[in-house]
Amino acid sequence: MHPSLAFNQSLLGQAGSRRRIDTPALVLDLDAFDHNVATMAALARERAIGLRPHAKTHKSIAIGRRQMEAGAVGLCCAKLGEAEALAAGGLDRLLLTAPVLGDDKIRRLLALNGAIADLAVVVDDADNARQLADAAAAAGQVLAVLIVADVGSHRFGVASEAAAVETGKLIAERPSLRFRGVQGYAGHVQHIEDYADRRVQSHAAIARLGQVRDALAAIGLVSEIVTGSGTGSHDFDHEPGIMTDLQVGSYIFCDVQYDQVTMSPEGDERFRRSLFVHTRVVSANQAGFVTTDAGSKSFAMDGPAPDIVAGAPQGSTYGRFGDEFGRVNLPDGGTLPRGELIVCQVPHCDPTVNLYDHYHCVRGDVLVDLWPVDARGRAG
Repeated sequence: MHPSLAFNQSLLGQAGSRRRIDTPALVLDLDAFDHNVATMAALARERAIGLRPHAKTHKSIAIGRRQMEAGAVGLCCAKLGEAEALAAGGLDRLLLTAPVLGDDKIRRLLALNGAIADLAVVVDDADNARQLADAAAAAGQVLAVLIVADVGSHRFGVASEAAAVETGKLIAERPSLRFRGVQGYAGHVQHIEDYADRRVQSHAAIARLGQVRDALAAIGLVSEIVTGSGTGSHDFDHEPGIMTDLQVGSYIFCDVQYDQVTMSPEGDERFRRSLFVHTRVVSANQAGFVTTDAGSKSFAMDGPAPDIVAGAPQGSTYGRFGDEFGRVNLPDGGTLPRGELIVCQVPHCDPTVNLYDHYHCVRGDVLVDLWPVDARGRAG
């Protein structure tokens, strides 16, 4: 065990241990996290729509289990390696939301299919469907598939109803494949800041998904699952009556990116900040800024800067000072003492989580548990 982790583990249950965690560390406030999980689950129940949370956000068996206990119909995984990691922890209702290609990966996919109760994968062309069908037949298995539609983000997905029908016909002809439905994720709308504009654009994407669903129904392929959506569009994607479930992810943490998005018509704080990075001042020899122990190996740097929520004066900002170190810019030429704890809200939760081995779980001022980031580094 790494000495830093051993030290943090020794703090479990001690009063005030939240402030003593060795840094840099990924810290999960369980009170806020529990609120977020319960709030989204309650909204889904009220609106009679399912939740299929995306595990690419957290990569954690412990978190996935809590989402399932709160009523989720299943979990999404972006990559096969994530699904394998979660399945090893007993989570057995999984949807792979990106196509799986290549002989080696398809062999792993079928091994997983034989090991868990409910696995499905998406396809976006007939050739991939044929590869999956041939491999599943050779293995004596039936593989559940969804057709993924491009609803505007252009990352992948069938580009037309005709392409969906072509792929659907192949699926229908192959007994080793079982058609379960359609997926369309409008990633390009999730961070539109204005609520009304985001709603309009998300509904347009859902309408395109509905057209694909209907084209497949016309050839006898009825969609049991119509899935997509995300945290940014969770509040209104049930309205067209097309989706069966929502692939929400970041709601459990509420990062800086999503803090910039109005989540409800009233503009209320529906979800609470729950995920932070703790860092400490390691050098303070210059006026106007100090150096911390958390740089680009501690925060995702593909979006906004971390937001300082404690430990520095109002108006202070956080910046990168190299791979290992950060810079806190202080107002009015100020300084901070060495060893001072700085608490930052994570800027973009998914890739920040992937930089850490563990969540340090806290309630109040006490470190109460350590949860592994089980699927960390599972890129394929």
